[in-house]
Amino acid sequence: MTGLWLRRAFMAAACASVALLAACGSSTTVSALTPARFIVFGDAFTDLGVAGAGKYTVNDGAVDNWVQKMAASYGQTVASTADGGTAYSRGNARVTSAVDAAGGAAPSITAQITNFLVAGSFGPSDVAVVSGGVSDVIVQVSAAASGTQTSAAMLDNAGLAGRELAAQVRRLVTAGAKYVIVTGTYDLSRTPWGAANVTLAKQASSKFNDEFLVSIVDLGANVLYVDAAFYYNLVTATPTSYAFTNASTAVCTSVDPGPGIGTGDGKVNSSLCNPATVGGLDYSKYVFADGVYVTPLAHRLFGDYAYSRMKARF
Repeated sequence: MTGLWLRRAFMAAACASVALLAACGSSTTVSALTPARFIVFGDAFTDLGVAGAGKYTVNDGAVDNWVQKMAASYGQTVASTADGGTAYSRGNARVTSAVDAAGGAAPSITAQITNFLVAGSFGPSDVAVVSGGVSDVIVQVSAAASGTQTSAAMLDNAGLAGRELAAQVRRLVTAGAKYVIVTGTYDLSRTPWGAANVTLAKQASSKFNDEFLVSIVDLGANVLYVDAAFYYNLVTATPTSYAFTNASTAVCTSVDPGPGIGTGDGKVNSSLCNPATVGGLDYSKYVFADGVYVTPLAHRLFGDYAYSRMKARF
């Protein structure tokens, strides 16, 4: 109930802040936005891989990430900075910690934004995309489940990470970003990984999102929150409504002997997954590629949802 109330409060504030431009949720604006670039910061949910491979999904060479789908709806392409593009996101990246979810050194979202601001600036039609929370929730839930921290500490740390992500969104607006699309974490208790610790994963996911939303409530003139938790809760609750038949198990078989996506050694890592590593299954019928991240169709559907929200708002 708290999360729902906060989302409603955020939307009310967002509506109020743009009342002079348009009715909230209406596409009747002074002029429709034609994005010049999509500049992307985040974790595995928006990681666009290297040379068309290595995204956290079934890497089939198609449009298999939601940011790509959203950009394509505007006739734009977006690629990783490793391929000369403007997507700084990296798998396992946390909001501020230099140690990523798998114990590695993926640049944090804070560092990604710093790298962009050192090298360039926002144009008047640029769109910034910020997605975070998944990696931080994985770290906090894993620590609580193993007994190395209390559930109270888990919630405090998840909430702090949410506020830290909000600070980075504010930083982008201050730096001149006129259009910022943001997502928090989806509800990791609904993932195959989260099923082992449903209560902890749900609490930490909600705490991150709630603190994030409260901290950006005054940025509605520039910031659009696209609710991944809401959307994927619908998908996993009624998968057949979205053409899926399986919303509880991972389709990929690409086991990573190392720490992979931060959920432990020897687990499936979808960044290693392709159509040859799905055991002959029809991955278009599955929501999840691995224990946490989603399949290409689940990405594309969310990309369509994000595009519809963006067109209505800007």
